Amino acid sequence: MTMRTLFTIMLACLAVGLTAQTVEGRVLSADRSPIIGAYIIHLNSEHHTHTNELGNFMLDGVSPGDSLQVTYLGYRAQMIEVSTTDEPLEVEMEESFFDLDAITVRPDLRSLNVATDIDSRLRPVNSAQDILRRVPGMIIGQHAGGGKAEQIFLRGFDIDHGTDVAISVEGMPVNMVSHAHGQGYADLHFLIPETIEKIDYGKGPYYADQGNFATAGYVDFSLKDKLDRSLLTAEFGSFNTLRAVGLFDLLNGERSSAYLATEYILTDGPFESSQHFNRLNLMGRYTTELPGGSRLSFLASHFESKWDASGQIPVRAVESGLIGRFGAIDDTEGGFTGRTNLAGEFLRVVNRNTFVKTNAFYSRYDFELFSNFTFFLEDPENGDQIRQHEDRELFGFKSEVNHSFNTAGGEATLKGGIGLRYDNNDDVELSRTKNRNELIERLQFGDIDESNLYAYARADFEFGDLLINPAVRLDHFVFNYVDKLQTNYDRQEQRKTAVSPKLNFLYTLNNRTQLFLKTGVGFHANDTRVVLDQSAAEILPAAYGADLGGIFRPTGRLFLNAALWYLYLEQEFVYVGDAGIVEPSGETRRLGIDLSARYQLTDWLFADADVNYALARSIAEPEGADYIPLAPDLTSSGGLNVLNDRWTGGIRYRYVGDRPANEDNSIIADGYFIVDANVNYNIGPVSLGLVVENVLDEEWNETQFATESRLISETEPVEEIHFTPGTPFFLRGVVRYKF
Repeated sequence: MTMRTLFTIMLACLAVGLTAQTVEGRVLSADRSPIIGAYIIHLNSEHHTHTNELGNFMLDGVSPGDSLQVTYLGYRAQMIEVSTTDEPLEVEMEESFFDLDAITVRPDLRSLNVATDIDSRLRPVNSAQDILRRVPGMIIGQHAGGGKAEQIFLRGFDIDHGTDVAISVEGMPVNMVSHAHGQGYADLHFLIPETIEKIDYGKGPYYADQGNFATAGYVDFSLKDKLDRSLLTAEFGSFNTLRAVGLFDLLNGERSSAYLATEYILTDGPFESSQHFNRLNLMGRYTTELPGGSRLSFLASHFESKWDASGQIPVRAVESGLIGRFGAIDDTEGGFTGRTNLAGEFLRVVNRNTFVKTNAFYSRYDFELFSNFTFFLEDPENGDQIRQHEDRELFGFKSEVNHSFNTAGGEATLKGGIGLRYDNNDDVELSRTKNRNELIERLQFGDIDESNLYAYARADFEFGDLLINPAVRLDHFVFNYVDKLQTNYDRQEQRKTAVSPKLNFLYTLNNRTQLFLKTGVGFHANDTRVVLDQSAAEILPAAYGADLGGIFRPTGRLFLNAALWYLYLEQEFVYVGDAGIVEPSGETRRLGIDLSARYQLTDWLFADADVNYALARSIAEPEGADYIPLAPDLTSSGGLNVLNDRWTGGIRYRYVGDRPANEDNSIIADGYFIVDANVNYNIGPVSLGLVVENVLDEEWNETQFATESRLISETEPVEEIHFTPGTPFFLRGVVRYKF
């Protein structure tokens, strides 16, 4: 090689280095909404990046004349020729054929959420219950006439109504601390399914922005900023079921939008004693984009529901013929609940690399529940009905700063946040009652104040194909309780601080394969009344977790995820709201594996499956007596879905294996396999649909508990399975009209 040739090559390399610059841009949908997670690749070098929460991106090493490709699931790929790097690019994506080949693996802790993105486009949400079933591996059950929050199962946990999964909507916490019925009670029924835009979820205690209750995982719902069209829906079905939904587009300007959503439900249910269930939801949202890309939105909603319930019935009462499967021992169970929410969000763009997102919320919450689990065990004359009641105000805020920048190793992001949650819960009551209206005895009655001040910081550092995510969270709690059953005023107080470090690694081999190791510490706070009990050694029992797994794309239209996980929980004390007592439970250990698959067989046929196995045991108990009651070991869900211009529909299954109902596995909660189906036909703006739950008309028990009870004719109590029967064959017709 001559000196002239070498000199020419050096000059060319220098010229490339001088002309290659950083290109900035923004990716939007046709309605000007930012597309989050769009994949941008520099075709000349195959260097790539993804859009952030604002739809913004930065890409180094780009020169004028270079080409970029922008892809995102459900949108047509865009080829962009860069004419200049002095001005930001704006890329408007066009919706197109739904092709799983458009999925790319991105270096983000929440990259697994692509599964819910796929499911949201393929599977209609038939009820508020169905919303949580969108989370891979999550199983739910209802056991109080449809008005009570669902019982949740995830990763070997019987989470009850929310003790170990943090649930939120637009920054508002759903879990209720120190609740009259149970710690972490998460009633999601104020959410109208048709308003959901995105479901963000994560399993394990690995996320710094998630605090209390985020041990097994978290679920966060984002709602639509705007409507593409207004919608009217009417559903009619078995058991005198009626559901009416209206979504009304009030304002759809270039920078501002507003809409109103309503939902009303009536049903008697399959029970011999009618549920008389009704629910009303109202919600309005206004969003405006300010100069410079900042955004401001307001949300207001109101929800109320009332119902009767047949409760959990003992197996022996059905087998003896005393009652039928849908009968009741005490049909005066039921309740009322309501929630009013006000929320606002201000997203301020400082520059293209920095923005601050602040959420604030206020909720007014009412709850009254009548239950009878033991029938005539405690009071042979009046029965064992109980009333649980509370009147709560809840408010708080969270402010988070996001800053992105480039390093020698690649892109980096810093996030830091602070927040406050305050619960003022008055007249928290547990009473013995008769026929709902006669007060026999107050067992618990008082006022609870609980506050949680927190801060967190996390960083994402890219070193080539490796992403390292260190993070730490600090939570400070103040617990207060005034016992109104005491003659003299007595205000008790306790304080506690928890530090929760996290460290995660993601290694991206290519845009089809990613390996991850996630580690972290989380916690769930105990009920205030437990904290102030002298025996409560652990106020904020910690959870230590680790996940090892990967995301794989063996073929263009096949998406696989596998994770081996471990979770250890310290000793904790559980407040049993139904009895007003404290039950200690020791250390526990859970080990499991999660498997997920999404596969596009043809242009119009899609298959999915989630299989989850968990081994859950109490550490301090001897072998054979170390089972964790109701902890599921094997669960699975999946199905086939059809999607084309005219027809949509699918058939789905959910499976739960037999599981122990008590500590020595001498009482078994029976598993089940249920199949549901739906079909929809589109005629212009009209859609006609049919939904069938429990296609095979199986007899199954939706929720089960090992309970000691006594019937009025019995002289001695009996401990056995008490259950709520699952829905039999249930047919609904659906008519939708978009305008």
